[in-house]
Amino acid sequence: MELVQKALEFEQRKMVLKSTNDRILASREVKLLILSLNEVYKETKNPELMDLMKRLTVIKQKIEKRLKLRITI
Repeated sequence: MELVQKALEFEQRKMVLKSTNDRILASREVKLLILSLNEVYKETKNPELMDLMKRLTVIKQKIEKRLKLRITI
């Protein structure tokens, strides 16, 4: 379950995303994690994976919200 470890590490990481590039990279990374976890979830139907995906989705939405705010200004 290396994938779960990466996801938990990303979730615990302090989000200091100063530049737009940092936000873009973080958004792509979390998107990849969510999609990978989803593939595993389809096979196992583990509710803990679904909870992890939901938490990562919230983080992704926050990153993208700040990213859109920066782009529109």
